[in-house]
Parts: sequence; structure tokens; C-alpha cells
Amino acid sequence: MSFPIFKPADILLPADIPTNRWCVVACDQFTSQPEYWNQAADLTACVPSTFSLIFPECWLEQADAAARIARIQQSMESYLAGGVFRELPGRYIYLERTLPSGAVRHGLIGALDLEQYACHPGETGKIRATEGTVPERIPPRMAVRRGAALELPHVMVLIDDPGRTVIEPLAGAADGLTAEYAGELMLGGGAVQGWSLSGTLAAQVDRALDTLSEKSEMLFAVGDGNHSLAAAKACFEELKKMQPRSVWENHPARYALVELVNIYDDALVFEPIHRIVFDSDRESLLAAMKTELGASGLRTADNAQQLYLLFGEEQRRVWLNAPTSPLAVGSLQKFLDGYLASSSGRVDYIHGDEELRALLRKNPGAIGFL
Repeated sequence: MSFPIFKPADILLPADIPTNRWCVVACDQFTSQPEYWNQAADLTACVPSTFSLIFPECWLEQADAAARIARIQQSMESYLAGGVFRELPGRYIYLERTLPSGAVRHGLIGALDLEQYACHPGETGKIRATEGTVPERIPPRMAVRRGAALELPHVMVLIDDPGRTVIEPLAGAADGLTAEYAGELMLGGGAVQGWSLSGTLAAQVDRALDTLSEKSEMLFAVGDGNHSLAAAKACFEELKKMQPRSVWENHPARYALVELVNIYDDALVFEPIHRIVFDSDRESLLAAMKTELGASGLRTADNAQQLYLLFGEEQRRVWLNAPTSPLAVGSLQKFLDGYLASSSGRVDYIHGDEELRALLRKNPGAIGFL
């Protein structure tokens, strides 16, 4: 039997719950800013919300992690039994996300075949990771997923579609589609609207994806949520070891719900993800950077790479005169991975210049990399 790499899914949507209460940002955001999640908790305290169904990673290391996971899984069962959802069987969802800037990003939600996902170095497949998988990030995600009755996707998967053949034609057809939800997102997140697809339009999507697949060895690249998808893959591999092929071949765990976005979408802007290191000896770290990367305030090599170090309110330009990767972020990440493996400290990944500066003001001993 042939299985599609991407297909319609059985979609559950909340009935009569405003989007600004139901929808929350992905669990791997604001990991060093618990005040954001405290605000989200206040906003969703009296209504069903995905906040009750996810584990914000800023709290992963707290002592009550196991109890929190149990509450999440109990909430899933309670929502299913309590009539919170309505089901759209066998559908794609065409999505328009209005960003805070006003730009509109277009996406398509469906089920991705984990059997065809390659997430380890050297593996090839139609679906590939875009960053190295950090092993210690997988078990907490697996712990949530193993006993979960629901999947709440935040994975964005990119397709290379310069002809705009898969998703963009759906925008022109939206007026004739069934609008399933629309509304604002919480805490300045913008707005969202979704339409369900089936029948002729779903078949149109399938044909366009088949045509793209014929032109490329890699059809999908994971743009965001690499580790969540890797955790889903790991859970599926566990299932395969415990069940005969006749069971796992058609099991729902074989698929993960994701959003496809065309890499040519005008609203898709690639921005740097900054680093911040907590609880590390600043002088030792800088000395190691000088030794391993030729870090200096002066440029002494033609292939030198540039970044900025931030300490509290201080900002200092640094040249990496002995880079180890084609991009500065790659050289930095390789260095941090090696350094922190044998030294004290932990690293976090921050979206936004001002967010990084605000964290450094609150944590004067931390080191920021802009």
C-alpha cells in the first residue's frame, strides 16, 4: 500500500471559544520569560484553552513536571468528553495568519508522514530537519506526547515552490470556502483565519505536491519545531517496536499535524535567533572563544565573521577570525555546544533584539550574543 507523504487529517476545532483565549503561542517560545506565560495563564483561567494542553518549556525543570504532564493529559480527556470540540474529518485547513506587522502569511495544515522524516545527520528523505537535533530536548517532549489523546501542532514545514502552485491558489478560492474560525490572537500575536478544504480543492493540492515531489529529492524542510517533530518520530519508532506492521502502518501516530508554508511567501521573513548564556563564568567563556574562534575586537582574517557580545547595557563588536562554519551563527553554536558540555552554564534562544536586551538587564551576569 502506498502512503501519501502529506494528507488531509481529522481536525478538531473548539466550539464557541474566542481565538484570543483558545490559541496560545508555541510552547518553546519565551523560555526565559515566565512573565509571558503567567499573563497567558491569567487570560485563560476561566475558559478551555490550549494553555491547559501544553507544557511551556520555561517550566520544564520545575519539580512538578510529572504532575503537570498528568494534568495536561487529563485536560485532554476532559475536553474530549465535555463537548469542547467539533470535528472536521478528512480535511486540510487553509490558513491566513496576519502578523503584528500587518503582513499575511499563508499556510496549509495537514498530516505529515513521520515514516519519511529524516532528522539525523547523513539521512536522506523527502522530509528533512533544518537544524541538529539536541538529544536532551527530546525526552520531555516525548513524555507529554506518549499519553496524549490530542496533538496541538506548532510545526512549520517549508516547501520550495517558486511557481506558487500549492498554497497560493487557495487564497483566490477562499471566498467560496467554508470559514471555520477567525479572530485575534492573544498578547499582540496578530490574527488568524482558517477555511476547510476537501474534494476538488484537496485533490488540487495533492496534484501540485506530487508535481513538486517529482522535481526534488527533498520536498519538505522543517522550518520551526524540529525537536517537536523529532519527538513525534521517536514516539512512533517506539510504537513500531511494540506493534506488528499491520497495526503501526495505519496508526494515527504515524502522522504529525503540521503547517506547510511556501519559502517564497512574501510574509515569511527570516530573522536571527539570538543566544544568551546564563550561569557561566564570563572571562573563561571569552578566553575559550579567543582560543577556539580567534575572537577579537579586530578583524585579522578575510573570512572573519561578525557578531555582538552584550553584557548588561554594554555592547561589543567581536570578529571570529577562525570561523568553523559558513555562518557566524553556526560557528557560535558549535562553540557553545562544546564549551557548555564541559563547563557550567546554560544557553537559551531568543527572538528579538529588545527581548534579548531586556533579559540581560534582568540578568546582569548573563552573556548575550546578538
